[in-house]
Amino acid sequence: MLVNLKDLLPDAAASNYSVPCFNVFGYEDAKAVVEAAEEVGKPVILACNKDVVDFYGVDTAASMFLNLAHESTVPVCLHLDHTYEEDIVFRALKAGFSSVMFDGSQLSLDENIARTRAVADVAHALGASVEGEIGSVPYEEGRDHIKSIYTEPEDAARFAEESGADCVAISVGNVHRLTEPTCTIDFGRLDQIAAHVSIPLVIHGTSGIRDEDMQKLKQSRVSKFNIGTCLRQALGHNLRDYMNNEPQKFDRIYFMQKAMPYVKQEAIRNFELLS
Repeated sequence: MLVNLKDLLPDAAASNYSVPCFNVFGYEDAKAVVEAAEEVGKPVILACNKDVVDFYGVDTAASMFLNLAHESTVPVCLHLDHTYEEDIVFRALKAGFSSVMFDGSQLSLDENIARTRAVADVAHALGASVEGEIGSVPYEEGRDHIKSIYTEPEDAARFAEESGADCVAISVGNVHRLTEPTCTIDFGRLDQIAAHVSIPLVIHGTSGIRDEDMQKLKQSRVSKFNIGTCLRQALGHNLRDYMNNEPQKFDRIYFMQKAMPYVKQEAIRNFELLS
């Protein structure tokens, strides 16, 4: 069942649970995530990031994942992650994505609001949802041009009021692509943001956040956690072990079927943390 963020996040923001948004990179890991969601009976967000769009193209990515969403027994949102160009966002909406993120975090506040508003007008007319970002969540590796800027509560409040976004990603000490949970979350800043902002909040860089901090975050207005690195680790480490242990084998599906249960298990672990 295909849904958008407006179907999922307001209830989560008002409750003590959050919805996991898993960055997936191919059909196999997306299938494992949807199977995990069906096993626990929870909605899920499948996210395609820039690497996926650059490799497959928007149309191919949409067709690959939309079938999983439509056939799922639980609500599935197909979300375009951090995207800086409106033309790619609009192509994704045309291809069937039910949600998009226009990332104007590297822009001035005025330009970020104006361009997010223009995207939101189109997306809402097509029945899709929009995520924005205020502040700038840095990357541990790759994308060195991305700044590290903590979210100012007043800026977040203005963005929420004027941009038309349905949720907003914030920077409170979280970092993309950390391989260990070493982030220090500024809960005081989070409380100030939550007091100023009425729309649901989003945390990126979940793999770098300690379990106990995730459990505290989910009890706030944070309603969506973006999760990627820990799934890639579950796939990559186990796939490497199986291939090294059976060097005479070479069939791709054979090895993927061996590794996918670990991806599903990691997805279920995150579902349980956020429930």
